[in-house]
Amino acid sequence: MQKIFFEIQIDAPREKVWEVLWNDITYRQWTTAFTEGSFYQGTFDEGSIMKFLDPNNNGMYSRVEKNIPHTEMKFLHLGEIYDGVETEQDWGDATEGYILQETETGTILKIEINTPEEFQSFFEEKFPTALGIVKNLSENQL
Repeated sequence: MQKIFFEIQIDAPREKVWEVLWNDITYRQWTTAFTEGSFYQGTFDEGSIMKFLDPNNNGMYSRVEKNIPHTEMKFLHLGEIYDGVETEQDWGDATEGYILQETETGTILKIEINTPEEFQSFFEEKFPTALGIVKNLSENQL
């Protein structure tokens, strides 16, 4: 398992950054960095299952481990989805966490990922672009 960290300063309040991360419309915009047409199904309630999908119904499903509004969201990744069929994976403690820290000028968004080694380069390549989009949306949308 590999631990990866990303961080970006955003000149917007935590509430705005949170909205950009988890609102359906803006989620679809910033996740284009990973796959064009990405979307989610489910609710962000702690303990619930979320599906993160592409337009072909491929992706993964995860359990919401933590949801502290405007502060922290954490997912435990459970398995893959191909053609809409869920297949459990033995990824152990594969997690993805989003932590928002208020600063004098806005918010620091920290991403903490615990991932199997085969996904490390994908995250390292794609996440900086995704965070740039989150920053732009947070700072420039009404």
